[in-house]
Amino acid sequence: MGGLPLHPAAPVDPAAPVSTLELFLDLVFVFTVTQITTLATHPHGPADYLHAVLILLLVWWMYSGYIWLTSNIGTDSAAHRLLMFGGMGGFLLMALSIPHAFAGTGTAFALGYLAVTLIHAGLFKRAPNSSAQAIRSMFGFNLAAALLLLLAALAPTWTLALWLLAVGVLLLSGVLQRENNFQLRPAHFAERHGLILIIALGESVVAIGVGAASAVVSWRLALGALLGLALSAALWWSYFNGDSEHAAELMAHASVQRRPQLALRGFGYGHVLMIAGIIGIAAGIKLVVGHLGGPADALSAWSLAGGLSVYLLGDVLFRWVVGIGRVAGRLALAGLCLFTAPLGQLSGGLVQLAALVALLAALLTLEGRRPDAGLV
Repeated sequence: MGGLPLHPAAPVDPAAPVSTLELFLDLVFVFTVTQITTLATHPHGPADYLHAVLILLLVWWMYSGYIWLTSNIGTDSAAHRLLMFGGMGGFLLMALSIPHAFAGTGTAFALGYLAVTLIHAGLFKRAPNSSAQAIRSMFGFNLAAALLLLLAALAPTWTLALWLLAVGVLLLSGVLQRENNFQLRPAHFAERHGLILIIALGESVVAIGVGAASAVVSWRLALGALLGLALSAALWWSYFNGDSEHAAELMAHASVQRRPQLALRGFGYGHVLMIAGIIGIAAGIKLVVGHLGGPADALSAWSLAGGLSVYLLGDVLFRWVVGIGRVAGRLALAGLCLFTAPLGQLSGGLVQLAALVALLAALLTLEGRRPDAGLV
């Protein structure tokens, strides 16, 4: 590890807040979300959507791994900070490579992924608890995925197949429950995932400005911008109306053996779906605000409808796994959102945006009147 004086880390205070270094790491993830949103906004063909999904799954797996990491070790020592900066460099290299990760910059992406994986494992071995041993059972899967990505860059004919295999290897580790024996700080873990959603929602707000570019502010542009902001605000409300705190409380009361399963399935799988949905929404908002005249094209209409539907499915998975409740209405709305795509293609993006805002606002209003609602 470059001669850095790394020793077993001191136990972290369970009540310690998220550090500023962790927030700094989040800034790199902002760029990753932006790059994937750009890929979804300007696809060269249907394959780009599959590429975007694979990139998000792989990046999120290791980024989420760093959330698990900082739930076990502190970031106060110089050695830990320098290695975390090294991890940031790997994530930045991956983000820069996203536009051409499947042709041209695949090697750079794979090397960034390999660096992130090695640093992650090296730091985890300094955990002052059972996580130091648990990383041994997970590291082989993470390393195999990184090597498959490197092989994909060297064998262009098999690129897609090897990327799919890399994702499959990581998912297999979850099926085999390799996350067992990891320890987590529930409050910290929940707060970190909430901050990630804030970052993703920020991309949907930025999309309004990018879509508008330097256009003169007309009533259509103003209405489109405000509707886009209203949709982002409704998404914020749907999650930050107590869900994060409630999830942290439920995790805290769960057994130490059950916490890693809740973390992987509820936070890991649920939140990546929510982030994917927000990326789709951001792409749709950017396209709608950039082309306000006439009916919406299929790309913008289905980006908005599909994005919100995927977000809600992820939210349902998160709530169901953790045990927050009130999932039936959100599950129904996930299906109903898809019917707004034909509406957008017929009546325009502004009408579709207004319909989505109205649907989500109606759901939140109904839930607000039933604060004690259970799973149904």
